[in-house]
Amino acid sequence: MPISISPVEEKGCWSGSTWTIDNEDELAEMIARVAIGQSRTVERILRATGDLPAGYPKGGFEGARKLLTVGTGDKTYHRDGWVFQVISWIAAHRFDEDALIRSPQMIKADKGLDGLIIEFDDDGIAQVVICEEKATEHPRQKVKSQVWPEFEHFETGARDNELIASVTSLLEKSDDPDPDQTVADILWKEKRAYRVAVTVGEKHASLKGRKRLFKGYEGKVSGDTERRRAETLVLDDVRGWLDGIAKQALAAINEAEIDSRV
Repeated sequence: MPISISPVEEKGCWSGSTWTIDNEDELAEMIARVAIGQSRTVERILRATGDLPAGYPKGGFEGARKLLTVGTGDKTYHRDGWVFQVISWIAAHRFDEDALIRSPQMIKADKGLDGLIIEFDDDGIAQVVICEEKATEHPRQKVKSQVWPEFEHFETGARDNELIASVTSLLEKSDDPDPDQTVADILWKEKRAYRVAVTVGEKHASLKGRKRLFKGYEGKVSGDTERRRAETLVLDDVRGWLDGIAKQALAAINEAEIDSRV
């Protein structure tokens, strides 16, 4: 697998994991597959031991390249944000292989939910996890100015209609016989949980650094620690590394297009 995770926590405040990139080539291949529309193929590999199939579809190459390219007038952080969402999606599968995890959006700079996870226990749905995923050079500033306000807004119930629609759509892809009834039975105040995933440098890579980074989390989302998840990926050069992995994914797409013409 391209990513491994290590559990971390700030007792009484939040729990989560740090991520390590173990295989950049494999990660780039998975990002390429998602960009071209094969997220379900990648998901099957993440849920079981195996290799990606050799073949790509016969189309979708141009759209995939647009997702992974910073075009004229485009913002680099839009492309980087999409790539990081894919990485976060892969890490979520590594964290809980039994969860239902919404596939990455196929639009850069989408203003909807960054990610959504439905976790289960013996009684059914344990938690609906709302995800905010930020690829940034200024993680503490980003968490305070963008992530905490989003979580606070969700806590008011103001976006429950969006949440209900997203959960219903995700359940429709599962074995749930009646997604609408399942969603109707959810006590949203009790079932909502949150996950912030962010790139960090060495400043926030230690226990003390993470404590500073996620300071105030329990004040924005009350209740048990399980409601507050925090994830980090340590990168010394955020923009440079994300640009490099995007270019590796582009190379895989270009090669696949050439092969499709043979």
